[in-house]
Parts: sequence; structure tokens; C-alpha cells
Amino acid sequence: MLESVTATALMSALDGLSQRQQAIANNVANVNTPGYQAQRVQFEEELRQAVENGSGDVDATTRSSLEPTRSNGNNVNLDTETLSNIDTVLRYQFATQAIGGQLGSVKTAIGQASA
Repeated sequence: MLESVTATALMSALDGLSQRQQAIANNVANVNTPGYQAQRVQFEEELRQAVENGSGDVDATTRSSLEPTRSNGNNVNLDTETLSNIDTVLRYQFATQAIGGQLGSVKTAIGQASA
């Protein structure tokens, strides 16, 4: 059960979301750094394809944002970062709850098997 495509995909999602949280933190920390390009973490499309192919195992990729820059060459937008942070936190919570549900099912199955 813990080696299922679902469990693997959930772990990949948690890794990608964690990487996204780190990128958001770096973006916010560099909001006033001239020439800094915001970082964007992508993994959802690759994860969808991996699940369709029966794997669920993907690595997130981090790329520089192509959004327009301000006069100092920085393109961090605090509104974008705030919304992305909220979305990422909610997705992370959902994924951890899903993993917790799977672990609860395993625990129940083990408990019933030993009874």
C-alpha cells in the first residue's frame, strides 16, 4: 500500500510543494534585490503524466520567472507570492492529510490482522 502509485505521487507532490515554499521564501527575501528574477517551481503536469503512466515519481523543476521586470530588473511581485504561498500551504495540508489517511488504513489493517 505504501508503495502504491498514489503514495508515490503524494510524496512527489509534497517534495514539489516544499521546494515551491522555499522558492517563495527566497523570492520574498529578495523583493528589493536589483536584478533578482523570481523563481517558479513546476511539477504538476509532470506528476499528472507520471500517474497516468503508472509511476507517480517526479522531480520538481525550478525556473526563473518570465514575468515583466521593474526598472531595477527585479520581477518579484508580493501579491503573486502571497497568493502562491496560500495555495501551496493548502495543497501541502491536503497532501499530508491524504497520506495520513493511507497510513491510518494500513494501521487499521495491521490491527485487524493481528486480532
